Amino acid sequence: MDIGRGHPTSRANHTGHDGNKHYALETKNGWRHGELKENRLYRDFFLHFDILIMMAIFLVVLGFLVTMEISLFSLLFFAVGIVTYMFSEYLTHRFLFHIKSPKNPFLLNLIKRLHYDHHKKPNDLKLLFLPIWYSAPNLFVLCLLFYFITGSMSSTLAFTTGILFMFFVYEWKHYVAHRPMKPKTRFGRWLKKTHILHHYKNENYWYGVSTPFVDVLFGTYKEGNDVEMSETAKDLEKRA
Repeated sequence: MDIGRGHPTSRANHTGHDGNKHYALETKNGWRHGELKENRLYRDFFLHFDILIMMAIFLVVLGFLVTMEISLFSLLFFAVGIVTYMFSEYLTHRFLFHIKSPKNPFLLNLIKRLHYDHHKKPNDLKLLFLPIWYSAPNLFVLCLLFYFITGSMSSTLAFTTGILFMFFVYEWKHYVAHRPMKPKTRFGRWLKKTHILHHYKNENYWYGVSTPFVDVLFGTYKEGNDVEMSETAKDLEKRA
């Protein structure tokens, strides 16, 4: 796992210029070095209700997959599932979660739970994970569509496994970005830095959580110093 506990002396390494004040929130919330033990950090992730349900779904899908003949095509469709999730994650984050504030009260409350409130309270554990009532139906629809296209159950199961694998990568990377954890690899630190910039510098960039490569493709990846501070990064309801 790409994990390490954060050190106060390493705060500046996670941010660009003008974006390095976010770690002050860690102090306000009691996130000082050593305060949260590593086993507590793991437990908060792996025993979270929504993660447990998605893990159960993953094990069921994987169980069906291993009973079927696995070929190179299975690996191919597993990879297709990974890439599909990467693009779905980016497009959903950019065009759905950052949609202009709906006037309909029900839709507003829905998008607030899915994302707006997370920007207001980025480190709130209750708002950190995608709710199961959102994740599971989306997974079902996406995989059902794939089955209609291919007509193959084994290919669909491999595709679904890839989707779920990348889902857990997304949730873990997102979790690490908002918890007092210092990634051990340069790539992990880069991921954390870009997501922190998205929350505390400018919400119009750095939409990718599991990987910023899709941001590079669509032009929403910038160096922190090249982007101006946004006044609505923590309050998406105020976006025009």
